[in-house]
Amino acid sequence: MREAWVITDGAAGNERQALALAQALDVPAKVLALPLRAPWSWASPRELPGGRLALAPRDREHFAPPWPALAIGCGRSAALLTRLLRELSARECFAVQILDPRIDPQHWDAVITPRHDGLRGGNVIETLGSLNPVDDAWLAAGREAFADFAHLPSPRITVLLGGPRRGIAWDDAFSQTLTAGIAQRLQREGGSVLATISRRTPPPFARALREALSRFPGMFWSGEADGPNPYPGLLGWADRIVVTPDSVNMLSEAVAVGVPVHTLTFAPLPDKLARFHACLRERGSLFDLDAEVAKLRVAPLRETAQVAARLREWVAARAA
Repeated sequence: MREAWVITDGAAGNERQALALAQALDVPAKVLALPLRAPWSWASPRELPGGRLALAPRDREHFAPPWPALAIGCGRSAALLTRLLRELSARECFAVQILDPRIDPQHWDAVITPRHDGLRGGNVIETLGSLNPVDDAWLAAGREAFADFAHLPSPRITVLLGGPRRGIAWDDAFSQTLTAGIAQRLQREGGSVLATISRRTPPPFARALREALSRFPGMFWSGEADGPNPYPGLLGWADRIVVTPDSVNMLSEAVAVGVPVHTLTFAPLPDKLARFHACLRERGSLFDLDAEVAKLRVAPLRETAQVAARLREWVAARAA
């Protein structure tokens, strides 16, 4: 298959999912970050007159023939463009949309959406979590790139920090309980800690946690001043992972590693996120922060390759 277009609004989480799928399909990808202008951004992915005018003139130059054989979009803004590509190419472009577009999925050739969204359809592929690149080869590359982590004492506890989102407050009680829980586990088990923040992590919380964990062996990454982002190494060397409850993407990548994953929920979660957590717990992939999990290997949740295999079948069937 010739080059695929990977289309997002520029959000890192959306681009990561779409790129992971392109890589699993083994197709070269041209990444297009194409934010929409109003009023098209308000209605997307519903069509308004003058669809290509949704893009700024400089972006319109990139959204032009020759059309790709495959387009992968992620997010509501991208959904309008993948829908338009299917129409502009007279359906020669196989249009794949990741995440629920919130309208009839028949406007795309395939829609990939997590089970907790509740979308159904003949061209819908359900996943438990979000698409990601984590597999044995990816983890091995992370260990190779950050080989110094091998010298840290085991068990290595990797800590992934997200941030506040609608329905999840990061108040002092949450921060203090999370910090105390991680410290107690380190005191009880020994080992070391490998922690990283995200763009959404409140700086005061990051500073407080860094100070609280500084007495344990390990490292805390809070930005470029601490060197290259060690995220692949943190997952590659993890014996146990603690992840905040707010991010479907972070949780999905954590449970793809194949080690116990712990989280802290301090109050009822938003409905969709609560359903996702419940599915992970039912599968045996997610545990409370203070839960005792004796084994350090659990079945990894890896769905991207399975989704790619199914898409290959659909593309081949249409070509035939």
